[in-house]
Amino acid sequence: MPDTTPSPDELYARAQALVPLLAERGARCEALRCCPAETIDALQENGLLQLCRPARYGGYEYGWDVLCRVNRILARGCGSQAWVANVLNDHTQLVGAFALEAQDEVWGKDRDARIAASVAPSGKARRSAGGAVLSGKFAFASGIDYADWLICGALLEDEGKPPAFFDFLIRRAEASVIDDWQVSGLAGTGSKSFVVDAVFVPAHRFQDHSHSDEGDGPGTAINRAAVFRTPRASVAALGFSALAVGIGQGFLSNYLVHTAGRPGRGVPPREQGSTQLGLAKAAAQIDAASAFLDHAVDHWVALLESGGTLSAHDKLKARFQAAFIARMALEAVEALFAAAGGHAIYSSSPLQRQLRDLIAVATHRGLYLDESAPAYGKSAFALGRL
Repeated sequence: MPDTTPSPDELYARAQALVPLLAERGARCEALRCCPAETIDALQENGLLQLCRPARYGGYEYGWDVLCRVNRILARGCGSQAWVANVLNDHTQLVGAFALEAQDEVWGKDRDARIAASVAPSGKARRSAGGAVLSGKFAFASGIDYADWLICGALLEDEGKPPAFFDFLIRRAEASVIDDWQVSGLAGTGSKSFVVDAVFVPAHRFQDHSHSDEGDGPGTAINRAAVFRTPRASVAALGFSALAVGIGQGFLSNYLVHTAGRPGRGVPPREQGSTQLGLAKAAAQIDAASAFLDHAVDHWVALLESGGTLSAHDKLKARFQAAFIARMALEAVEALFAAAGGHAIYSSSPLQRQLRDLIAVATHRGLYLDESAPAYGKSAFALGRL
């Protein structure tokens, strides 16, 4: 059979064609507090939700280089809708590193089954015959409205051992969703909480979280593509950086239109040297963030695809890069918004929503610059290399 996997360039073109539609739905997405159903359908129809899914279940097994470029394009239209696309792809990579039996349960009968996640160890589990019993309240489950399965982080209590961080995979029907996503940024991601009450999870559907961070889960022996060895706490964070850059690029485009139409008092803002200088600097900063993103993700994907692994220092560096890229985009947008005038704060302006979404992206746990920068710098001094 001929290979029907679309090339990365074809996927980028499909993503670009969706940008105006996402932009048009941006305000409604925020009002709904979840991604519009037609956006999910469009992403699915264009093959943009199977970027990292195992090939045995109809996926493309592309790495974070392709995922980041698709994320960046989609985020130019709407940060919330692009965020949901990112996590639904990201989580296929997570499940692809689980045991084969778990993968078959998720995708064996429905190759388009979707997975939401709450990875922080918020729950508790105790060993039981053949598995474990999971309970807890879990937050920030982006895209849960469209999910069939959930990944839950929890501390597993095992007799004679200290509690250990594990990832559990359950059916969404086994959880109760809480409609609590009332937020100021990324409101359209529908990142609601859910509760799990004494749900039995068979042993093949949970694994030590260290497999996720190290990229060495049992599924990597079956799914041999490099993407399944992507370390979660470092390289994977670049997917969120790509969203930050894309939102920044979309903001720049809207700022140009917004500022070109401002009459001002006397000299129009577009003709003022300070406005021109601010635009030039912000554009250069976002271009630099975009180029840095490409450089970083291409480097790490090439390493993984050559059969290599990231050292502890490499992981600190990748995590710092992810945080720094997002901060570059945020600072550029904050500076421009401050010069955008009073009309930019109206709820009808996409500028204020893009700023709030970008601030929300930058609060992600994987993008804490004040934590990742010192850790990377300390390691660089200790090793005598960057």
